[in-house]
Amino acid sequence: MLTITDTGLELKAKLFRGLADTSRMALLEALREKPQTVTALVEATGLSQPNVSNHLRCLLDCGLVQRSRRGRFVVYRLSDERIAELLQLAEQVLADVARGVYHCTRYNVP
Repeated sequence: MLTITDTGLELKAKLFRGLADTSRMALLEALREKPQTVTALVEATGLSQPNVSNHLRCLLDCGLVQRSRRGRFVVYRLSDERIAELLQLAEQVLADVARGVYHCTRYNVP
């Protein structure tokens, strides 16, 4: 029987807390389109270079993105196609519940 303190539940909650950051979500959405360099991600998201690098490090440490070197450049990509599917599924769910999410006062986005 699962309990509230079950490790699987804690990890799942931790995953969703990581996704809850708008900067990390913007990076994942940009990488959903195609693999990109930090410079391209700065342009795509409008975030500062230090902010992009900091959040990419977090996403990399959590296993959500991977990086590879191409000559002088480091290219980032989603580590698993299911991350793109998860983002697409979130859009589909939001299409049905966006009004409730918008009006929810318990999980305000800064």
